[in-house]
This record gives sequence, C-alpha cells and structure tokens, in this order.
Amino acid sequence: MRRARVAYAGAIHDASPIASSPSDREDLRLADGRVVAAEQVVWLPPFMVGTVFALGLNYADHARELDIKRPEEPLVFLKGPGTLLGHRGVTRRPAGVGFMHYECELAVIIGRPAKQVARAQALEHVAGYCVANDYAVRDYLENWYRPNLRVKNRDGATVLGPWFVDAADIADPATLGLRAFVNGQLTQQGNTRDLIFDIPSLIEYLSAFMTLSTGDVILTGTPEGVVNVTPGDVVACEIDGLGRLVNTIAADSEFGR
Repeated sequence: MRRARVAYAGAIHDASPIASSPSDREDLRLADGRVVAAEQVVWLPPFMVGTVFALGLNYADHARELDIKRPEEPLVFLKGPGTLLGHRGVTRRPAGVGFMHYECELAVIIGRPAKQVARAQALEHVAGYCVANDYAVRDYLENWYRPNLRVKNRDGATVLGPWFVDAADIADPATLGLRAFVNGQLTQQGNTRDLIFDIPSLIEYLSAFMTLSTGDVILTGTPEGVVNVTPGDVVACEIDGLGRLVNTIAADSEFGR
C-alpha cells in the first residue's frame, strides 16, 4: 500500500494514489474521499518523522568515487526536523557555493521500538520505505568523515516521499535499483545490494546502544554519480517499487536571502 501526507484547504490529509490516473499525473484520493491533483496540494513527508539517522559513505562505489577508504563501521549523523521537505518542494542553493549535489537514497522507516535487536530480527521492526534525496554543499564540508551542520542540516535540504510504501509490499529491500535524473538526464544509478552496511546490520548497530522509535528514519546512503546542480534544475530520484521523488533547485534570491 502507498500513502502520502499533503496539506490542502487549510488542513493536513492522508492520501493515496488513484490507480486509474494517467501515468503523467499524480491524482490523489484524500482520506475523506475527495480527489485532488498533485499540483493542488503541498506534499509533506509521507509519515510522521522521528529522529533521522543518515549514513555517510555507505556505497563502495561512492567511496571509490571520492577516493576514500570504505569505512569499517557505519558513519552516522543526525538531521534536524527543519531539514525535511516533501515531494515537489523547492530546495535552496546558497549563493556563492561551488558544488551542491543531490543524494538519491533508500529511506527505512521504523515501525516499532527496537532495542538491542539482532540482525536476524531487524526487518521485523521496519514499517516501510520511501525515497529520499539528501542534498549536500561540498564547499561546507569539514572533512569527508565528519559532515558538519552546514552540509547536512540546512533547511529544506532533505526531501522525503512521495509515498510511504509498506514493508510487506517490498519483496527484497536488498535488491532495489536507484536512479537520479537532472532535467531528465540520467546522472546516477546504483542498487541497494551494493550497500556496505545493509539494513539489518544498521538496525542492529544503532539499536545496540540506543532505542529506535516508531517513525525514526534511516537514510542508507547514496551510490556514485553525484553532480553539481544549479538554480532551475529539476531533480528526480527513483527507487524500484517506491516511486519517483521530484524537486526543484532555487537560488537564495527566490527565498528573499
């Protein structure tokens, strides 16, 4: 099952896709039965988000792309709530920066508390999945091993959506293809089978020293193929079975900065 959360007519609604909608549209049925078009609503992250755990350098090809030794244990950092944005949203590119890029990622949503969970039981704690696009400004990076606040906690720089997809609907999250497009051109592709630390190992690792709660999110990292994006660019991230997440890059001036 696919679910979305949207703002419409002064309220927040749960919504679902309409199967009969043309392929080039994203008509939605609100929980109260009303049908609305994608452009009539503001798309929000498709679930109530808790703590966001993000992985750095979790694809071997991306580590090679950056000429960095693959990590020996997960490189995890946290993201604040102000970073989050929904499908069709606009992400700001700060003025004067030289290199800002997208990161197409599989987002794993925790469905029930996990504490000291063994790898074999880890997926029992997953409620579902969605697509994520976690932007980074490389100019602000202190070093490759410690992403700082300006790189990974900027307002509106982490896009989630468009759908929350139930875990039961994804047969094998370890074999999902990922693709990113800039203005319609394929620029990034990979597969979750190439994760250095897979989903069960990440849940086992994190839950060993802290409790994961319902709504917590694990952003599992991005494969190679990140390129610079500039104002006006439209970036689309796709993951098999999870949909197509689209957003636009805008300049500081469009945000009054």
